[in-house]
Amino acid sequence: MKCLILAAGYATRLYPLTENFPKPLLKVRDKAILDWLIDDIDVSGEVDEYIVISNHKFAHHFEAWAAGHKQKITVVDDGTSTNETRLGAVRDIQFAIDSLKLTGDLLVIAGDNLLDFSLTDFISYAKEKRTSCIMRYYEPSETKLKKCGVVVTDENDLILNMEEKPETPRSHWCCPPFYFYKSADVPLVAEGIASGCGVDAPGSFISWLCKKTAVHAMKMPGKRYDIGDIESYGKVQNEYKGIAH
Repeated sequence: MKCLILAAGYATRLYPLTENFPKPLLKVRDKAILDWLIDDIDVSGEVDEYIVISNHKFAHHFEAWAAGHKQKITVVDDGTSTNETRLGAVRDIQFAIDSLKLTGDLLVIAGDNLLDFSLTDFISYAKEKRTSCIMRYYEPSETKLKKCGVVVTDENDLILNMEEKPETPRSHWCCPPFYFYKSADVPLVAEGIASGCGVDAPGSFISWLCKKTAVHAMKMPGKRYDIGDIESYGKVQNEYKGIAH
C-alpha cells in the first residue's frame, strides 16, 4: 500500500509562519506534523512508500525533510507556485497517480491534521470492509458542518450520501481528510474529475464515488486537530499529547 500525503496547499491563514515554509513541517511538541502521522502509520507495516504531493514553492523543503528518514518517501512537485494557481486536492491526487503510475491500494491523508488515535485502526477497518473508506465524527455545530464534508450512513456504516460544504447539512457526521481508496477505485479518480466532481476539497471525489460504488465511513475513535490558523496552531501546541496506541 502507498500513502499519499496532500501537502500542496499554501496555508495563507498561517502567514507569516507559512509564507516561506510548508505547514505540514511545522513542529508540534518538537516534532513535525508529518512525522507524527508517518511514525504512527508505519506501525501498521502496511505502507511501503509515502508520497508527498507538494507545490513547487515548497518541494525543496519536503525533499530535505525526506532525506533524513528511514522510510521510503517520494516527493511529487505539482508545478504550481501560488495559491491562485493551485490544482486542488483531487487534481493533485490524480497528478501523483499519473506521475508514479499508481495502481494499488492508497491511503490518502492531509498532511496538516493531527490525531490522538492511531490510523492503524482505520487501515484495519478498511481491510475488513474491503471497500474504499473514510472516517466520520460527530460535529454539533451547524456552522462548522457547512464548511466540511457531511455524510449520511446506514447502520452498517455504508455511505448513503456525502456532500462537501452543504448549505443544509443532512446529518451531524463530519468527514476529516483521511481516506482509503481500494485499488479498483483508483482509476476512478480520473473519471470523477472528467465527470465534473469538485477538485478543491479532497472529499469531493468520495461524494462522487459513493454514488458509483460502496464506500464505508468508520466512526472516528478519537479526536482530530485541524491546524488552520495561528490561534489553532497555538492551541494544538498546548493541548496535543500524542497518539494512543
